[in-house]
Amino acid sequence: MPSPFAGTGVREALDSALVALNGAKVDNPRLDAEVLLGHALGVDRTALWLDPDREVSGDAARWFRDAIRRRTVERVPVAYLVGHKGFRHLELEVDQRVLVPRPETEHLVEALLDLPRGARVHDVGTGSGAIALALKDERPDLRISASDVSPDALAVARANGARLGLDVSFSQGDLLDGVEHALDVIVSNPPYVRDGDRARMAPEVTQHEPGLALFAGADGLRTIRPLLTQAAATQATMVALEVGAGMAPAVRALVAAAGFPEVDVITDLAGHERVVVGER
Repeated sequence: MPSPFAGTGVREALDSALVALNGAKVDNPRLDAEVLLGHALGVDRTALWLDPDREVSGDAARWFRDAIRRRTVERVPVAYLVGHKGFRHLELEVDQRVLVPRPETEHLVEALLDLPRGARVHDVGTGSGAIALALKDERPDLRISASDVSPDALAVARANGARLGLDVSFSQGDLLDGVEHALDVIVSNPPYVRDGDRARMAPEVTQHEPGLALFAGADGLRTIRPLLTQAAATQATMVALEVGAGMAPAVRALVAAAGFPEVDVITDLAGHERVVVGER
């Protein structure tokens, strides 16, 4: 079947894609179209704006056509279609084995940038390695390790670490099982979505991202409770957790009860209390 974009320029290809994306009511249709077309042509979005008459044909047109179909019909996230996602100063390779890194998680990294030199940090549930690798990139003096219960996720994280040349030690385990207790900081973006919220979530998330990394029981705290219990048994003097909208008061109380009484909450750009940091 010939591509509907064959023999057209960038402007026409984007216009055709926008019709499909708007019809499917995806979020950010123009951004999606530009990212996908840029990937198809091997250029960044700026190049599309500068050369709107550039021809879109051949393999690029075929890939773009299929990507728009998968985005609109199958609702595959753009990051999985192009195979990468920006996080802080890094470009991470991602696929359906791991969550797509999100901007709100960057606040978790920012909360730890002022740690003492040489601090020992462990990232629980590392997924793509986003938190651990970003910290190592921005604070190379930190001693960083990371773990995940999923061997598939760990394969992605390890590949990202090797490709980026960042020295993070990765291991498989549930929460802090098997992790050395001689730590200074425990950081995690744990599963925290309430099971009852599934029906209200976008199909991009529920149909494609790993549920193991998302859902955490009726109250969203099924993972956080045992994680804090284990954290209390280590030498760590700080825990930092990403939490869902509206969950900060409950998590704050749990963090304090676990023996980290000095608790601070960081708000994201949308105004949600997103990061809970406890110290002792």
